[in-house]
Amino acid sequence: MDRKEYKLWENGTPLYNKSFGQPETTVTWYPAGLAEPRGCIIVFPGGGYGMRAEHEGKNIAEMLNKSGFHSFVLNYRVAPYRHPAPLEDALRAIRFVRHYAESFGIIKNKIAVLGFSAGGHLAITASEQFDYGKSEGDKIDRESSRPDAAVFCYPVCTLLGEYTHIGSVKNLLGTEEPTDLAYKLSGQLNARDDMPPCFIWHTFGDTCVPVQNSLMLADALRKKGISVEMHLFPDGPHGLGLAEKIPHTAQWVTLLCNWLKFLQF
Repeated sequence: MDRKEYKLWENGTPLYNKSFGQPETTVTWYPAGLAEPRGCIIVFPGGGYGMRAEHEGKNIAEMLNKSGFHSFVLNYRVAPYRHPAPLEDALRAIRFVRHYAESFGIIKNKIAVLGFSAGGHLAITASEQFDYGKSEGDKIDRESSRPDAAVFCYPVCTLLGEYTHIGSVKNLLGTEEPTDLAYKLSGQLNARDDMPPCFIWHTFGDTCVPVQNSLMLADALRKKGISVEMHLFPDGPHGLGLAEKIPHTAQWVTLLCNWLKFLQF
């Protein structure tokens, strides 16, 4: 099956505003060309909720394909859209893939999310604010939006305090003040005990989104009894993507793929 783009809502995207100059939300399908059904990973590129970084989308999907996994890239909405539009996109993407899993050759209960930076924050929020299917809406809304695994790559976790990324906060919420919504969307404060297994990686050299974001998140997950694999690397700035120019840090790719195989993706 060839690469293809799919609209997530056929009958109108919720909260859509044509004047914002962005198309209605889509996912781009990257098939791995496998004979047997396998798991898949939905990729959320970073970009501070103001853009979607190209090197954290297509390149990641193609890497996952080469490693034997199907993948999608979510073209989620960014500023001037505010919360909850990006989260609506993320949860709908999980439902969409689950609903059509058989036609894509995907195992229905092996759907992961993977996000970078602000996309990592989106993946965290989707992993904390999912449901097991809505009673209203269309047939896709009836599907569970719970991911079966979650990957957070140098993620923005907290929207509060000295360790947050102010640009992401302002783009997502429209303010950098510590609002009730900032508390609700800070990952370390909202972990739940039915979250999926998580994989986290970060670098100590990240001065844009400090490593404390990942450390706080891992501790919150530990307290909830959630399985976590975490890797902290000494070298590399923020926004590394595949980290191809830093071989030691680039090990995250192999470590991730081994973890996904351990989870039988």
